[in-house]
Amino acid sequence: MPTKAYSGYLNPKYIPRADLVAAFYIEPAAGVSFEEAAQAVASESSIGTWTSVSTLSKKMKKELHARIFFLNKRTKIAKIAYPSALFESGSIPQLLSSVAGNVFGMKEVKNLRLLDINFPNRYIRSFRGPAFGIQGIRKILKVKKRPLLGTIVKPKLGLNAKEHAAVAEQAWLGGCDIVKDDENLTSMRFNPFEKRLRQTLKARDNAEKVTGERKAYMPNITASFSKMMERARLVKKLGCEYAMVDVVSVGWSALQDLRDENFGLILHGHRAGHAAFTRNPKHGISMLMLAKLCRLVGLDQLHVGAIVGKMAGGKREVKAIGEEIEDTIIHKGRGHMLSENWLHIKPMLAVCSGGLHPGKIPPLVKAMGNDIVIQLGGGIHGQPLGTRHGAIAAKQALDATLAGISLDYAAMKHFELALALRKWPR
Repeated sequence: MPTKAYSGYLNPKYIPRADLVAAFYIEPAAGVSFEEAAQAVASESSIGTWTSVSTLSKKMKKELHARIFFLNKRTKIAKIAYPSALFESGSIPQLLSSVAGNVFGMKEVKNLRLLDINFPNRYIRSFRGPAFGIQGIRKILKVKKRPLLGTIVKPKLGLNAKEHAAVAEQAWLGGCDIVKDDENLTSMRFNPFEKRLRQTLKARDNAEKVTGERKAYMPNITASFSKMMERARLVKKLGCEYAMVDVVSVGWSALQDLRDENFGLILHGHRAGHAAFTRNPKHGISMLMLAKLCRLVGLDQLHVGAIVGKMAGGKREVKAIGEEIEDTIIHKGRGHMLSENWLHIKPMLAVCSGGLHPGKIPPLVKAMGNDIVIQLGGGIHGQPLGTRHGAIAAKQALDATLAGISLDYAAMKHFELALALRKWPR
C-alpha cells in the first residue's frame, strides 16, 4: 500500500492553465487501487518521495505539487498537471528525468506508459524547433505537393565508398529524390565516412545534371558528440543539405546542441532503438511522445513507421503521429501532431519506411497524405532488374497513385512496375 506521502494529489476539479499536462496509462500493482497508483506517479514525478519529510513545507507542496485532474479506470488513463516551475526551460533531459524517470520502477505500478504531454507556451518558447520543416524541405528539393520518394542504400553494411555512391546514383537516376545511409553505417574500415560522403555527393551532382532535378543525400553523422559535430561541419562544407542522426543512440543533449549549432542542415532523425521503450503498449514511452520531443528539439523529419510495412506499430499508432491523435491522448481533435500549432515551431516531415515496396504506396498515401517521405529500401534494390529499375517502378507507382490510377492498370503500361508487383504481391 502507498504511504501517506503519496496522498493529496487528486483534484478532479482542477483546470490546467499554464501547466505541463502528461497522460499516463497506469496498471496498478496487486493490492493497490488505481487512484493510489496514480498518486504515487504524480508524487514521485513532482515533489514527493516514499515518506513524509520535514523539509517539504505546506506552502511548497501547495505551489509545486502535481495534480491528477482526470482518471478513467476503464481505459486506465490518468492525466496529471505539473506546475511549469518544476521544469528547466529548454532541457529535454531534465523533463524526462522528472516525468519519465523513477516512476517506471515504482512498486505501486505493474505497468506504466507515458502516452503524451501537452506543453505550456512558455516551455515551447524555450526551444527552437525545426530550422526548415515541411515547407523548407520542399523549397530546397523543389517538390511542391507530392510525397518525396527516397531509398536507403542496401545492403546496409558491406559496400565500399565507390559501390555505395554507385547504388545511390542509380536510385537518383531512377526517380528517387533522397538517398540515405542506413542507421548502422557510420565510418567503417571498408567504407570511411569522409570518402563515402565525397564520392556520394559527386554521384548526386551527376544525377542532378542528367535528370534536371534536385537530389539529396543523407549521410549518417551518428557518433560521439565531438565526432558528430565534426562530421556535421564537413557535411556542410562539402555542399550537402542534409544530415542524418540516430536520435535514441546519440541522446537528447547531443540532439539539442546539434540543432542549436545552426549548421544550416536539414536534420533527419532515425529512430533506431526506439522500440526498446515504445513497443510495449502497456509500459514505457509512446512513439508519439518521442516524435513530439524530436520536433521540439528541432529535427526537420523523423521516421514514424509505415502502417503497411515490416515493423511493429499499426495504423492507429502511426496515424497518431502522422495524421490524427488517439482518443486517449490529450490533443483529441487538434489534428496532425507533427504540424500542430506550436507557436514558432515549424511542422516536421513524417518519414514512412520499413518493408515498403511499390505495391504498398497507394494504401500508404491514402492513410498518411502527401506530406511524407516514402522510403523504400529492399523494395527498390530488390527489383529483379536492379536499383535503377526499382526506383523507376516506385516512381511509377507514386505517379499512378496521385493520378487516381490503379497499379494493375499502370502496370500494363510500365514493365518495371509490373515486375515489382509480380515479385511482391499485395
